[in-house]
Amino acid sequence: MAKTKSAYFCQSCGYESAKWLGKCPSCNQWNTFVEEVIEKADAKVPSWKTSNNTTRSNKPSQISTITSSEEERMLTGDQELDRVLGGGLVPGSVTLIGGEPGIGKSTLMLQLALNIDGKKVLYISGEESEQQIKMRAQRITEVPKADCYILTETSTQNIFKQIEVLEPQIVIVDSIQTLHSAHIDSTPGSVSQVRECTAELLRFAKETDTPVFLIGHITKDGAIAGPKILEHMVDTVLQFEGDRHHIYRILRSIKNRFGAAAELGIYAMNNTGLREVSNPSEILLSQRDEELSGIAISATLEGARPMLIETQALVSTAAYGTPQRSATGFDTRRMNMLLAVLEKRCGFKLSARDVFLNIAGGIKVEDPAIDLAIVVAIISSHEDIAVSSKNCFAAEVGLSGEIRAVNRIDQRIMESERLGFDKIFISRYNLKGLIMDKYKIEVVGISKIEDVFAILFG
Repeated sequence: MAKTKSAYFCQSCGYESAKWLGKCPSCNQWNTFVEEVIEKADAKVPSWKTSNNTTRSNKPSQISTITSSEEERMLTGDQELDRVLGGGLVPGSVTLIGGEPGIGKSTLMLQLALNIDGKKVLYISGEESEQQIKMRAQRITEVPKADCYILTETSTQNIFKQIEVLEPQIVIVDSIQTLHSAHIDSTPGSVSQVRECTAELLRFAKETDTPVFLIGHITKDGAIAGPKILEHMVDTVLQFEGDRHHIYRILRSIKNRFGAAAELGIYAMNNTGLREVSNPSEILLSQRDEELSGIAISATLEGARPMLIETQALVSTAAYGTPQRSATGFDTRRMNMLLAVLEKRCGFKLSARDVFLNIAGGIKVEDPAIDLAIVVAIISSHEDIAVSSKNCFAAEVGLSGEIRAVNRIDQRIMESERLGFDKIFISRYNLKGLIMDKYKIEVVGISKIEDVFAILFG
C-alpha cells in the first residue's frame, strides 16, 4: 500500500510547502498554511474519460503552416453578458464568475440557463436543493427558452457520469468551492480540492468543446477564494459587483482570452431577476430641477462603451484641525494628487479643507479622462458656484496643470451629443483630426487648467 503524503498549502495564494510556515513567502500573509493530504489518482480510473487521448501525441507545427479561423461564438440572449464575454460564448471556454454573497451570481447564471435559445443546459448546484432552484426559476421566467436540467451533486465523479449520459451543450457549476474529487483526500473548498476539480472541468471543456461556467466565492478582501492559480487556469474571469442595498449590479471583465479585459455590463435587480441596462448614462446622471454647486459631468469609457458619469464633490472647513479626504468610486491617492495640483498651480487653498468625492450610481471609475470633471466639481463646491448641467468634460490633468489628451475622443463627443449636452471641454491636443462639422455639440479645446476656470467661473 502506497504511503500517504501530505503537504502544507497557503489558503490565500495556494503556495505549497513541505513544512508548516508562519508567514507565506509568496503573498506575505501570516498563519495561512494548512496541512492537506495528497493522494494521487489511480491511472486506471481517470476523472474524465481519456481513452481517446491515451495514444494521441501532439507534434510541433510551424507557425506559418497553422491555419487560423474566426472562432464561432454562441449568443446567450443577454446583451450585457455577451458584451463582457467579447461577443458571446466560445466553445470549450471556462468562465469564472466571482462576487459577494447575495449579489446575484446564481440568479445571473440561472437566467442564462433558462433564456439561451434551443440549448441543452446542465445547472449543477452544490448549495441549493432542486426545490429552491425551481422557486427562483418560476420567479425569473414562466416559459424557459432552453432545455434546462438541474443536478444537485458535489462529487465530480458522479457529475461526469451524468454529463456522459445527458451530453449538455453548456455546463454551469454553482459553486466550485462546494465540489470535491475522490482523488484528493481533503475537504471541499480547500486549495487542493478547488485546483483538482477545476482541472477536471477544464479537461472536460477542452476535449468536448463545451462552455463551462464556474461560480466562485470571494474572500473578505474581495479576491476570489482558493488558490491564485485558479484564475490562471480559466479562460475568462468576471467580477460581479454592487451594493446589495442598491438595485444596480456591475459585471466587470478582469481577464478574457477571447476579448477585451476592460468591458462592463450593468444590470438592475428587481423582483423578476436581473434586468439589462442598455443605456447606463441615464442611471449615472441624476435628474435635478435646479443647478447645484459641486457637480460636474464626465464623458468616460469602460471598455468599448462610452458613459457619462456624474461626479459630486463637497468642500467644507475642517472641523477638527486635520482635513479629511474621502472618495467613493475613485482612487483617493489620485484625488490627493489633483488637490495638490489645484493648490500649487491655481492657488486654491485646500490644505485646511475637508474634501469628499462621490461617483454617482455606485460605479468605480479608473478612466483618467474623469480628472477634469473632478477638479471642476471641487472648485465649484469650494467657490459655491454651480456649473451648467449642459456642460461635460473629458480630459486628463497633469502634474504641471496641463490638460492632456485622452483616447477615443470621438465616441465621447458623440455620446455627449446624443444625451443632449450643449458643450464638451476636451484637451486642445485632441482637436487634431476631428471633423467639427459633423458635431452639433460645441467642442471647446483647452490646454491649461487655468483656462477652464476662466471660462466657467470668470
